[in-house]
This record gives sequence, structure tokens and C-alpha cells, in this order.
Amino acid sequence: MEDMTWGRNPVLEALKAGRPLNRILLAGGSRGRAREIAARAREQGVPLQIVEQRVLDSLTHGAAHQGVVAYLSPKSYVSVEDILTQAAAQGEEPLVLILAGWEDPRNFGAILRSAEAAGVHGVIIPARRAVPLTGTVAKASAGALEHLPISRAGNLRQAVITLKNAGLWVFGADPAAPLNYWQADLKGPLALVIGGEGKGLGPSLTKACDYLIRIPMRGKVGSLNAAVAGSILLYEVLRQRAGKLT
Repeated sequence: MEDMTWGRNPVLEALKAGRPLNRILLAGGSRGRAREIAARAREQGVPLQIVEQRVLDSLTHGAAHQGVVAYLSPKSYVSVEDILTQAAAQGEEPLVLILAGWEDPRNFGAILRSAEAAGVHGVIIPARRAVPLTGTVAKASAGALEHLPISRAGNLRQAVITLKNAGLWVFGADPAAPLNYWQADLKGPLALVIGGEGKGLGPSLTKACDYLIRIPMRGKVGSLNAAVAGSILLYEVLRQRAGKLT
């Protein structure tokens, strides 16, 4: 579960101090300091959701929340540029993982564990409609979250364009792709886009990718767990970068 704080002063002070926040819930019709909270949240890129008062009552078990609840993150988010800077500082070709629409915190934690082990320089997730960084994610990552920069993008397609402008090739995982993953050249500066469980990339992200690759399925099951599929692709990148491409 996510940690929470509530009350106008505590939430506002958390924003002022730069405390990592996953999202803020505001009761509809809130005024006064709630407007300042909303303005700071938008300025800092913290997702803001307007809800009914009873939703906050339920979340806080009737505590004096003053119409505002904030979900806390165990880790600060970084920018896409920070991820690229880290790769450059290590003298390595960038390897960025983009996760679109992942909603299961255990799967999210599992792919973070694989990403850190495979040498990924940073992970990009959407600001909305995806699982945020939580204690459950941190636990499932087995400590990997502490070592991986995570960027939260308001628009994943724009993040892809930013990476392409920085010289990265963007590969998307798509079960209908004509290219098997081992046939692709994954040795250069690279961003790998993987959709969440049963959702895929969506038309916009699919079109933004330079190439689409697939993991062939020989059995009766139609797809792999998203974290398993992502791990396979990441280790193919690692294999090729080790100079073992055949």
C-alpha cells in the first residue's frame, strides 16, 4: 500500500520541501490554501485528482483531512535528461526502459529488478494510468529501485521523441511485429518500450517507435507475463552489447 499524508498544511509543506509525491487528491469545491496546493502540484508535475469528500473520508478513516490527501513516493523522480546524463557520465550507450500502462506493482517491481541487473540507465513511466512508485513496488524490486533513476512523463510519446532527438533508437515490443527480437540490432543507444499486461503499446506509441520486435510463442499460451517478456528483451540487449551477436 502507498503511504499517505493529509491536511492542507502538511501537504503544502511537503510540496514546498520537494518531498516525492505520487499524486494528490482534492475534494471538489476546495478553496483557500487548496488552490495553492493545486498550483504547486501542477508546477511540480504531481498528478492531481478531484474527488468527492466521501472518498477522502474513507481513505483517512474519518480523520480531519481538510479536503486534501497526498500519496507519498519512496523515491524522487528524475527528468529524462537526467537519465541520459547518467549514461554519458558512465561512458556508455544509453539504455532506457519505457513502461506503458503497467498497473500491477509486483510486475513493476520485478521488471525494475531485471532492468537494474541488465544495466538499464533509467526507466520512464507515465504520470497517469500506471502504477506509481510505492512500498510494494520497492519490495518487489528487491532493492533495485534504490539504484534506478525513474522518470515520470506526462506524455510518453513526447518522451520517446525526446529520446529520438538525443540519438536513441526506439524499439517497441509487439506480438504482431514481423521481426523476432534476436534479429534486431540492439547494440546502439536504445530505448525499449514495453506495454502493460494485456494492453500493449497503443497506436500512438506504436507509431512513434523506430522498430517493432516480438517474442515468438510456440505453445498454446498466447503471451508471456509482461515482466518476464521485458526481462527476456533486456537480456538480449545485454547479450548483444557483450559482443556475442551471432
